[in-house]
Amino acid sequence: MSLWSIFRREGVSGFSAASTAEEVTEGIDGTGLTAIVTGASSGIGYETARVLAHRNVHVVMGLRNMATAKGVKESIAKHNPAAKIDVMELDLSSISSVRKFASSFSSSGLPLNILINNAGIMMTPFTLSEDNIESQFATNHLGHFLLTNLLLETMKSTAQRTQKEGRIVNVSSRRHKFSYPEGIRFDRINDRSGYNSLSSYAQSKLANVLHSNDLARRLKAEGIDVTVNSVHPGPIATNIFRHSRLISAIIHTFGKYFLKNVQQGAATTCYVALHPRVGAITGKYFSDCNISEPSSQAKDAEMAKKLWDLSSDLVHRSPTP
Repeated sequence: MSLWSIFRREGVSGFSAASTAEEVTEGIDGTGLTAIVTGASSGIGYETARVLAHRNVHVVMGLRNMATAKGVKESIAKHNPAAKIDVMELDLSSISSVRKFASSFSSSGLPLNILINNAGIMMTPFTLSEDNIESQFATNHLGHFLLTNLLLETMKSTAQRTQKEGRIVNVSSRRHKFSYPEGIRFDRINDRSGYNSLSSYAQSKLANVLHSNDLARRLKAEGIDVTVNSVHPGPIATNIFRHSRLISAIIHTFGKYFLKNVQQGAATTCYVALHPRVGAITGKYFSDCNISEPSSQAKDAEMAKKLWDLSSDLVHRSPTP
């Protein structure tokens, strides 16, 4: 038993750090809803997809490895034969892959009620993506920024046609509070000099919150019935730490006592994606299924606008396939 299960301090939502994804969605019927979940091959992404499917949501998983995707789909179906699960190839580090995924989904004619931008990498050595963008920024933020923008019209039309609120959930991290001193290194995104793998990860997670806040503001100004929120899943023992042998070893040995399990880690994402209590709430940062306070940098509207402009410029440098 972990410490998270011992201290169940419930917030306004009625849930706590110890709540699981199934507990926070109990009694909710997602029939008629369609959700995209990125990075659903393992960890909290897999649990998120599994629980949404368990609540009768049609889940489309965006996965990089299609061989793995088949096994993931079969695993969910084994325990829930009625689950509506589709898999589509998606590499968030590749702008061309993101464009191809969005084009294929749009062509499918499926509605889109929920978009969960979950996929991520952590503490990687300095590398550049195929588009020559620092890999953590490219995968954790830029790929999701582009994916969201490309799917936004589908979400808007779905919300208008069904009269059901659309929801975008960006999985960030409390680590966003410990980015580089300037927050986003706008002029040095690809600069190896001064690169720190953990600060770079934090930068990408700060970008997730800034993106959520700015998009929420834009959609609200347009009167669009689509909300955008960011979430901190909590410290969880998943394979996202695989690039650090030391941290992986510590987590493997002691994680079960001090970290959330995967079921608890997926709770906030599922709560924000499905629970009626979150209806009409937008531009907020959630932790342990309750609204929480992000860093002062995450609330910087000017930084958010500057990030939007930079991100738009970067994704449009890559030609459409």
